Amino acid sequence: MIGSESKPNQELLDALHRISEQYCLQEGGSHGPDHSDRVFQMAMAIGRAMDARLDILAPAALLHDIGRNQESRSRGGVCHADTGAEMAKPILRELGYDNSDSDAICHCIRAHRFRSATRPESLEARILFDADKLDSIGAIGIGRAFLFAGQIGARLHNADLDPADTDSYSTEDTAYREFQVKMSRVRGRMLTPIGQQLASRRHEFMEIFFAELNREIYGSELNGNR
Repeated sequence: MIGSESKPNQELLDALHRISEQYCLQEGGSHGPDHSDRVFQMAMAIGRAMDARLDILAPAALLHDIGRNQESRSRGGVCHADTGAEMAKPILRELGYDNSDSDAICHCIRAHRFRSATRPESLEARILFDADKLDSIGAIGIGRAFLFAGQIGARLHNADLDPADTDSYSTEDTAYREFQVKMSRVRGRMLTPIGQQLASRRHEFMEIFFAELNREIYGSELNGNR
């Protein structure tokens, strides 16, 4: 079945939610179960609007970050998208997915990462890519960036440093660095019309927020500088 009626039944959805939560709780923080649930809800909303296969999109969204903890433990040495796609194969087989649907779901997972070498080829993969990126920008994205910085022990702010002179998973991996390196680029990378529209509005909010953060931290509220 194709389109908005091709959604998994509730029993299967419940099983996917439980599996997703099990893996995402190992990571916690900015990539905890609440992140996967928001990505799932956004992906399904976009998928319904674009007549995508929801039976492919739902498991892909719920399982997209199951490899995240392995990436964190390797301090970025492991790609969670590639790892997650491999981890998903036996899970999907156990849940009764055939090879064709399993391959389609795993492609979505493998292609969802911002810096992935695998480009999203299917409609469902493009939707998951956008849904995941939307959760990394705007008010939610800012909150998650600070939460991640706290997880790894980064300081509050470092606007005076060139991002090229800083490292990920370090004390300089601040929310502002995340904005400069990744979040500010998301708007131009969206793959669906709905994603592009939502990303534009969320981008504007981030620019306002970080401009205000700089003013407060560097005292320009009083002297009018910066």
